[in-house]
Amino acid sequence: MTDSYSTFVNSGIGAKLAGALGLPRPAVLRRHRPGALLTPGAVLVGGHGPAPLAEEVRKLLGEWDIPVATQASTSVSAVVLDLTEIAGPADLESLRSLLAPALKTLMPSGRVLLIGRPPAPGKDPGQAAARAALTGIVRSVAKEMRSGGTANLIHVADTGVADIAAPLRFFLSGRSAYVDGQVVEVGAPAAPTSGQVDWERPLAEQVAVVTGAARGIGAQVARVLARDGARVVCVDMASAGDALARVANDIGGSALHVDVTSADAGGRILEHAKLRHGGLDVVVHNAGITRDKLLANTDADRWHSVLDVNLLSVLRMNETLLSDNGIREGGRMVCVASLAGIAGNRGQTNYAGSKAGVIGLVEALGRSAEVRARGITVNAVAPGFIETEMTARIPLATREIGRRLNSLAQGGLPIDVAEAIGWLAWPANAGMTGNVVRVCGQSLLGA
Repeated sequence: MTDSYSTFVNSGIGAKLAGALGLPRPAVLRRHRPGALLTPGAVLVGGHGPAPLAEEVRKLLGEWDIPVATQASTSVSAVVLDLTEIAGPADLESLRSLLAPALKTLMPSGRVLLIGRPPAPGKDPGQAAARAALTGIVRSVAKEMRSGGTANLIHVADTGVADIAAPLRFFLSGRSAYVDGQVVEVGAPAAPTSGQVDWERPLAEQVAVVTGAARGIGAQVARVLARDGARVVCVDMASAGDALARVANDIGGSALHVDVTSADAGGRILEHAKLRHGGLDVVVHNAGITRDKLLANTDADRWHSVLDVNLLSVLRMNETLLSDNGIREGGRMVCVASLAGIAGNRGQTNYAGSKAGVIGLVEALGRSAEVRARGITVNAVAPGFIETEMTARIPLATREIGRRLNSLAQGGLPIDVAEAIGWLAWPANAGMTGNVVRVCGQSLLGA
């Protein structure tokens, strides 16, 4: 689906008219292109006090051939600040003094990435206040960014050695174009990663399953995983056979017709992955439906069908997929939640409930000692307004409000959701688990 307004105001005559009339002009976002530079210019790296992770960032940027700036007097493509050593609110001046001038020289689609530590309950209240302040600061900065820029915050645990390479690459790159104002938790890897990472094909040799892969976001997820090196099993209903076959053929994957609500769905998926590809490393629970009605008008069938597809099927399949013979050690599971599960939505009580349930199961599995002992991470993405066939059916006025009600003033694309899922599926992204990453352009709903 095309955002006709954005297309027009970014055309030659449209840009002139928008300028003359003072109309908002959503930026053209910098998205990932295979083979392109990670970021188009130098990255300013700084921090407060010893800033131990700033040195790690500089080292990684050097390995990736990204120039590092030492001051904000020249144009930069990104700013990364290590604030892990702040001890009280007065230390936040380091952030202001470094970031404020840099924002004036930031390139279009620039990136601001703060690295801090989560507030520690029961510890020093001044330190906790300063750490918590970073969340309010990054979300406010995200709303001030211009020309398609984004701002995000990585929380690094106090204990253990966090591996920040994969999060750093994602947030600096065009893969994170529609991820804005987010706070993610990065801890010590559940299992150590081995060898050099091929960042152009970070999923090489991985076997991935995507449910609901015949169309929309699911089809795009399958394409991104295959582009990044995975062998992909595309799963959907038999009624979607032709569309599913096209996706599987396009990416050199395999197609499997399975109703995810069937009792044997998990077993059939696992059996197919093992017989055709030798095992299973990545599961993306994407299949979902809507059956919208005000709760007062929602009958039992409409209620149950949504909960069964979106939530109960995931729980049932996981009994097999997370068993000892299921996903291999060091595997990844990514679930598709929704902004509706965070903020709620009129007429979507069943859908919002199911997606909030998905968030709950991800948080529980992400903290499960048994799952973590096998090196498996479990995360979720929560899309906001994404340009799909479903949103194309929304009435025009409602659709326009949905598009503009975020810091980037536009709807996201299925590729934006797929890039976030692909990132969470990387073997190199071993320190993130139990996270829910909103892919919503920093929607003003449920912030």
